[in-house]
Amino acid sequence: MSDITDLSFSELKKMLQKKSLSSTEITTAFLDRIESLNPELNTFITITRDEAIQSAKNADTAINRGTATAYTGLPIAHKDLFCTDGVLTTCGSKILSSFIAPYDAHVVSRCKAAGLVSLGKLNMDEFAMGSSNENSYFGPVRNPWDKTRVPGGSSGGSAAAVAAKLTPLATATDTGGSIRQPAAFTGTSGLKPTYGRVSRFGMIAYASSLDQGGLIAHTAEDLAHGLGLIAGHDSRDSTSAQLPVPDYTEVLNDSLAGKVIGLPKQFFDDNLDTAMRNAMDAVLDVLRSLGATTVEISLDHVAEAIPAYYVIAPAEASSNLSRFDGVRFGYRADNPTDVLDLYERSRSEGFGSEVKRRILIGTYALSEGYYDAYYKKAQQIRRLIRDDFNRALASCDLIFGPSTPSTAFGIGEKNSDPVSMYLEDIYTVATNLAGLPGGSFQAPLVSGLPTGYQLTGPAFGESIILNAAHQVQITTDWHRLNPEGL
Repeated sequence: MSDITDLSFSELKKMLQKKSLSSTEITTAFLDRIESLNPELNTFITITRDEAIQSAKNADTAINRGTATAYTGLPIAHKDLFCTDGVLTTCGSKILSSFIAPYDAHVVSRCKAAGLVSLGKLNMDEFAMGSSNENSYFGPVRNPWDKTRVPGGSSGGSAAAVAAKLTPLATATDTGGSIRQPAAFTGTSGLKPTYGRVSRFGMIAYASSLDQGGLIAHTAEDLAHGLGLIAGHDSRDSTSAQLPVPDYTEVLNDSLAGKVIGLPKQFFDDNLDTAMRNAMDAVLDVLRSLGATTVEISLDHVAEAIPAYYVIAPAEASSNLSRFDGVRFGYRADNPTDVLDLYERSRSEGFGSEVKRRILIGTYALSEGYYDAYYKKAQQIRRLIRDDFNRALASCDLIFGPSTPSTAFGIGEKNSDPVSMYLEDIYTVATNLAGLPGGSFQAPLVSGLPTGYQLTGPAFGESIILNAAHQVQITTDWHRLNPEGL
């Protein structure tokens, strides 16, 4: 048998059900691997070893008594912006470096209710602002494929932990590509559900109209199981969709015959280098061999997605982050002379440079005299982008493209050029602006490094995305490739 940590979430589920492995054995194996590899990779901020082992023992008892769910005893780790009752929740920031959440986020409570065992909290770009996971107060996460390179962001800890086999499933969030880009950089599978599919209650906000909780795992099948656990209506989130949750695993083996896949001409222009294009063509060849047909489409306003996003998201961030004032909770500056000094120094000392940059951009965009010129205009562009996607999806089932313009870049390579960093999300941001589901899945390696292809579907069309990705994965071995030595 393979080492326990080599098994996917779906494979571990089968082993538990057959009682070939116990939850305690599984949990201990992952915790030991975390202890060995995390000091170098820096994927975890908090490791809840004692709590995890006790949860695993409780899970084994439930399994032996016949009172377990289908997922009882399986491990998971949570991105550190999901509140966890009694456990440190930092959002990768100094300002929350000692914050112990008094309640569970909806996603966390759903995982607990299903009997999953939490291994701990995962590193991330501060307040989910970043495309490299270098913006964390707790230090950068390193890519298991090449430790001199970034894992992507902001869910870099989630992606790197899955890639390094420190957890078979990880929660993550995606505001402009923060699940899909790290998944592509680390050779994992990542899914951003439709806006409203997963409750944002207890998920520390960056940009409320764009944030969406999701998952990173080894396979589309793993994601199908995981999404079924965390999706569904929550009355505590006014944007939560009141729609039934399908069994996402039921359609995984459906044929792709007759499926139409749109190829945006804007994603396959001269800006896509030859090696990345060849990797995408290899995936398309597989999809066509499985019965799908491809057609060229146009997303006329997708070029404006980056500038629109970097007005809307910072504007919402400037509002959301006003609550971190050094008074009610979180970091507080020492010996303030007055209230104004307390506010100013707490925020100046507590926030990192990228968070400060985005707060200032957002405040400027919302200020008198600039609101109409920037924020209002960005929202109008957002509507045009959404209309482009809806028009395209009226004539095809899925939209296909690269997840990223390149493979993972070096740590520190783009820190002096924020615009270059922002352009890493050029293929992903538009999906968030449109509120649609998107996933990134493993494509062939380029120069020994992972790449990913992106599938975007209609609203609440996660099943279609997962079906197509699963069919590619059972036909190829790209998702089984591992970093050297791991």
